[in-house]
Amino acid sequence: MPVCITCKTLDETENLAKKFANLIADKGAFVCLLGDVGAGKTAFSKFVCKYLGVREKVTSPSFVIINEYKSGVLPVYHFDLYRLEHEGVSTIINELEEYSEGKILTLVEWAEFSQNTLPFDRIEITIDYVDETERIFNFVAFGEKNTEIIKGL
Repeated sequence: MPVCITCKTLDETENLAKKFANLIADKGAFVCLLGDVGAGKTAFSKFVCKYLGVREKVTSPSFVIINEYKSGVLPVYHFDLYRLEHEGVSTIINELEEYSEGKILTLVEWAEFSQNTLPFDRIEITIDYVDETERIFNFVAFGEKNTEIIKGL
C-alpha cells in the first residue's frame, strides 16, 4: 500500500527523513529515489544519512556514480544513475544486486534509468516538487520487510 506524505517546509522534510532513518536503522533497505532535477533526492538522502550517524560529508554522487559512507549505524551506498542512462546501467546491474542484500542502506538516485531491472525487494520514493519548500513524497514498497517499513511512516 503506497504512502503519500506532503512536506511543506525543509524542516518537515528533515523530520520525515529522520523517521525513515529510524525505521531502517536496524534492517537496512534498498531505496530508489525518483523525481525531477531539484526535487530533493539528494537533500532527502543527506537527512537520512545524518540520522543514521554518517559523519562524512554527504554529496551527490552524480559525477562519481557511487559514494560510500561507513561511519554510521550501517553502511550507506549512494548511487546516481543519471550519467549512466539506460545503456550504462546495464553494465552495473549485477553490482547493484549485491548492494540489495544484507543490513546496509543503498540509495539509488535517478532509478528511473534502471529500466525496471533493480532488485525486487525495494522501496521507491518519488519526490514531486511543488514549490521552493514544499514536496510530495510517495513511498511504494516491494517485499514484506519494506511494506512494514513504510507502514511506520
